[in-house]
Amino acid sequence: MIFGRMLRTAAILLLALLTAAPVMAEPFIIAHRGASGERPEHTLAAYERAIDQGADYIEPDLVLTRDGVLVARHENEISGTTDVADHPEFAARKTSKTIDGQPITGWFTEDFTLAELRTLRARERLPQLRAANSRFNDLYPIPTFEEILKLVRAKEAETGRRIGLYPETKHPSYFAGIGLAHQAPLLALLSQYGYQTEADPVFIQSFEVGNLKALRAVSRLRLIQLVEGEGGPADAPGTTYADMMTTQGLKQIADYADGIGPATAMVLAPEGPTGLVGRAHDAGLQVHVWTLRMENSFLPAAFQRADDPQGRGDFAGYVQAVARTGVDAMFSDFPKQAREALNPAP
Repeated sequence: MIFGRMLRTAAILLLALLTAAPVMAEPFIIAHRGASGERPEHTLAAYERAIDQGADYIEPDLVLTRDGVLVARHENEISGTTDVADHPEFAARKTSKTIDGQPITGWFTEDFTLAELRTLRARERLPQLRAANSRFNDLYPIPTFEEILKLVRAKEAETGRRIGLYPETKHPSYFAGIGLAHQAPLLALLSQYGYQTEADPVFIQSFEVGNLKALRAVSRLRLIQLVEGEGGPADAPGTTYADMMTTQGLKQIADYADGIGPATAMVLAPEGPTGLVGRAHDAGLQVHVWTLRMENSFLPAAFQRADDPQGRGDFAGYVQAVARTGVDAMFSDFPKQAREALNPAP
């Protein structure tokens, strides 16, 4: 009898501990440039596939054309993501520029009108790694941000669920310096399609600081300060991302942003969680990590697999390990597989 009561008491205590323990919400999934592991990035096909796979948000990187139209490209230099080099009529547009302090040679969106860009077609950016995606080369045009908004609206009507938008302003101080600032066309389009407050499923992200502060002054939409393990914001010489990730730095970010977007290695080191998630949460900031990919070359050594014929590692294990750090969201090139990793089949 005494032993039985002890077992019952232990069971009650265990149940109490389990029910009292905080339950972490499942991170939401941001489709990094669309389902870019399966389609050429930043195409309507990649975004639609990500939506069909259940992504919570889709991420367009935004640059501008000469005539001030927002379009989706990972960079304003487009030789690696389009067939521009195959167009002799644009051969003279090839040039060298300094972007965020780095010399770059190629073709740049700001040197083309939208009509000219529309004659180009998208190509897989990582053909050696994602050869299967190359079969979709030259099929899709460069989409405008408004076309992406229209796609989201159509898919919402089709599916009956809200689909989030997660635009990144690429090189905002560079574009502002040549008279093509992101802010006005970005906010105008978002407002036109009904995105105006913190309740709307939108996050605007940037590796720079000034444009986020300027956006905070005129908009209630949620903002994310992107950070890397090295370097610092292009528009804040002398400031490092490392300094920004200190307790004091995070408090300062909370004055103008709603969260941070660190590289995954900044929240999960080989020896375990770094503590950044907890510090950010203490400062009132969400944590949205980038970018979870399936290929061994992108995975930490502990999750790589040498015996996989497709060169893919233990992606599910990695997703689960990152989720256990308490992050609020994660970017992935593979939104379907990331969701499955968070909700494994019984």
